[in-house]
Amino acid sequence: QVQLVESGGGLVQAGGSLRLSCAASRPILNAMGWYRLAPGKQRELVAIITRGGYQSYGDSVKGRFTISRDNAKNTVYLQMNRLKLEDTAVYYCNARSGSVEYWGQGTQVTVSS
Repeated sequence: QVQLVESGGGLVQAGGSLRLSCAASRPILNAMGWYRLAPGKQRELVAIITRGGYQSYGDSVKGRFTISRDNAKNTVYLQMNRLKLEDTAVYYCNARSGSVEYWGQGTQVTVSS
């Protein structure tokens, strides 16, 4: 079993920045990433990164968010810049090892005007 511990959420003004971190309790063999869920909306892919560093982003965050990964620390990061009101959501860390998928408990990001 793998535990994912997220940190870095909080309240920020529009235009500001936040950095999320997600530490896995064991090495992750495949992709790690972030999804988000806002009230009244479906879960949305934010960004994913493979163990080799290939990145993919949701259309709404391209050019503003950057995902990175430190395999030695079993940790994935999400640098969020130029935050918008519509980025407000609970952000969930996701990790895949083989055929198994793991989720973090979620961290709230609130962007205020």
